[in-house]
Amino acid sequence: MAGDKYRIADQNGNYFITSTIVDWIDVFTRISYKEIIVQSLNYSVEMKGLEIYAWVLMSNHLHMVCRAREGYKLSEILRDFKKFTSKQIIEEIKKSNESRAEWFLDKFSFEARKTGRAENYKVWQDANHAIEISGYIHVEGKIEYIHLNPVRAGWVNEEADYVYSSARDYADGKGLVKVTVL
Repeated sequence: MAGDKYRIADQNGNYFITSTIVDWIDVFTRISYKEIIVQSLNYSVEMKGLEIYAWVLMSNHLHMVCRAREGYKLSEILRDFKKFTSKQIIEEIKKSNESRAEWFLDKFSFEARKTGRAENYKVWQDANHAIEISGYIHVEGKIEYIHLNPVRAGWVNEEADYVYSSARDYADGKGLVKVTVL
């Protein structure tokens, strides 16, 4: 993607991904917006060839340790995910009782016009900040980093208490998104 020095070279390699909302806008403060991401991640796992080892949804970005299964391309999965979720988030903003609706739509419309990379609204930054990772120690470190995000943000005391993360899966529970526990 344009301007992304962190490129996905191996389409089936393991990557630490950070997908961020434009201008780091805190979109994911409502459950309905978070559920769009959860449903889309599950769809991508079931239908698009995405394999997720860990994930966390913060207020303005999504971290994942993931890969594309053989026969699929990670860059295409992420492109489709961001395109679909962008449309869904905009529709949810328009139909919900969102106090920031006008501001959201204005910001996302401005970003689309500014970059010329979206038709009407641009919700996600172009880059995925994809860092290829290998080796169990490196992967395990990224998973720990992901799961500690809500703790560092002060939202929960224990990683597994945060619903929008795979930490529960690693604590012998069941999370919202189908993950492959390492």
